[in-house]
Amino acid sequence: MGIVIYWDYRSVDGIQLPVQRIISAVIGSPVELILGDHFPLEGYHRIRRQYDGGRIINRISLFKRLHGIQDHFLLVIPDDIYADSSDFVFGLARDSIGSAVVSTARLENEYYGLPGDIHLIIERTAKEGAHELGHLLGLEHCSVPECIMYRPESLSELDRKERYFCPECRLQLPPIR
Repeated sequence: MGIVIYWDYRSVDGIQLPVQRIISAVIGSPVELILGDHFPLEGYHRIRRQYDGGRIINRISLFKRLHGIQDHFLLVIPDDIYADSSDFVFGLARDSIGSAVVSTARLENEYYGLPGDIHLIIERTAKEGAHELGHLLGLEHCSVPECIMYRPESLSELDRKERYFCPECRLQLPPIR
């Protein structure tokens, strides 16, 4: 089973290839990139002004079935998302169906009123994408703050993570074709 990244055309442009390359290097396997159209989302909460990440995952599952996709699937969107009781999440994965989503909304400096930084958005998107794909490959959250599988509660914690799996998490990674 391979890995596919579906890049919603509304997401940050010009960073797709660097993000794909970084994720491929972190995972240690080729990653297919699909430059897609507007992905048909559902689960918008008007009061929160966010999408329900769980409903997006369900939509990805439907999309995969309709298009005969059996690979692990990571959707990159610009929309803010939340899950369960969280105010927000950077990303979400459901390994049972091989589907994950990453939102670039809170990964961009502009969200916090800071000047844009293309290098930071590339790093953040790649780290979060690799993290969610790690879940699809069976990994749980890690207690090592520098490990890609560490669960960041803030942008500064995400920035502190490195582009690698700690030795224990690396040993748990299954082979990918």
